[in-house]
Amino acid sequence: MAQAVELTVGDRVVRVSNPGKLYFPERGITKIQVVEYYVAVAEPLLRVLRDRPTTLKRYVDGVTGEAFYQKRLPKGAPEWVETARIKFPSGRPADEVCPTEPAVLAWAANLGTFDFHPWPVRRADTDRPDELRVDLDPQPGTDFRNAVEVAMVLREVLDELGLTGYPKTSGGRGIHVAVRIRPEWDFVDVRHAVIALAREVERRVPDKATTSWWKEERGERVFLDFNQAARDRTIASAWSVRGTPRATVSTPVTWDCLSTVDPDDFDVLTVPGYLADNGDPHASLDDEAFGIERLLEWYESDDRGEMPYPPDYPKMPGEPPRVQPSRKRN
Repeated sequence: MAQAVELTVGDRVVRVSNPGKLYFPERGITKIQVVEYYVAVAEPLLRVLRDRPTTLKRYVDGVTGEAFYQKRLPKGAPEWVETARIKFPSGRPADEVCPTEPAVLAWAANLGTFDFHPWPVRRADTDRPDELRVDLDPQPGTDFRNAVEVAMVLREVLDELGLTGYPKTSGGRGIHVAVRIRPEWDFVDVRHAVIALAREVERRVPDKATTSWWKEERGERVFLDFNQAARDRTIASAWSVRGTPRATVSTPVTWDCLSTVDPDDFDVLTVPGYLADNGDPHASLDDEAFGIERLLEWYESDDRGEMPYPPDYPKMPGEPPRVQPSRKRN
């Protein structure tokens, strides 16, 4: 086993064990390269993660091994790794990692963290989201280009509402869009706002977009996953490495270039150069926070009401039966 190395990251020294361990065999990318990647993108990544409770998606045996979500501060963490307390849908609490400095990113990467999954809240108030997130998830038979088409319709709706969205590649075939909102509403309200937004996109392009929770009803369309706005549901952050053979990265882009990029071009080896050349396309995300009042009005005026929650959630008020349509018919 290769000898450990020590990296100076800011004011800290981070020990990297087994630095030559292959994390992405197809590309020959090692653990130390992933750690160094996170140091290179620390500035914009910390803008995304700072003061947010963050779940670590860890691949301790690299991309070919099993991944797991670290939802509590790992034992043996340095005293300078800060935490934020959150509550799961069950009501149980947990102290999650709350990144505040570059060394935390390097420390997490040494533990095999590829993706950082921040909650859409700050630790000052972990019950009121300050970010509305839309996850555009291509279904079988569709791809990134289809997601782009739907994302452009989403942008039209946001523009009409006076909201500014910031797109990024998911690191796979999908697209994520973030809108900074005022932390004045709870998770239920924000999820309802996402449902209303998704339904409006679906109404405009019903042949391309769907809000159907049940896979059997989605067809070859892009699914607007409203349940990513539910409590304890997170998506990989901007600048996060994804568990793909290519070591792709979920990368912020501008609306103007969204239709021209290839998400496979953004990976551990290329993104530091992309950042150096282009800066952070999401640098102004925190400049203005918006309200969701009109989206909540849309939701309240829609006779369809509540949508199903994920199956591991307690039964929620007004929620329809959690039975897939074909079984219900039978």
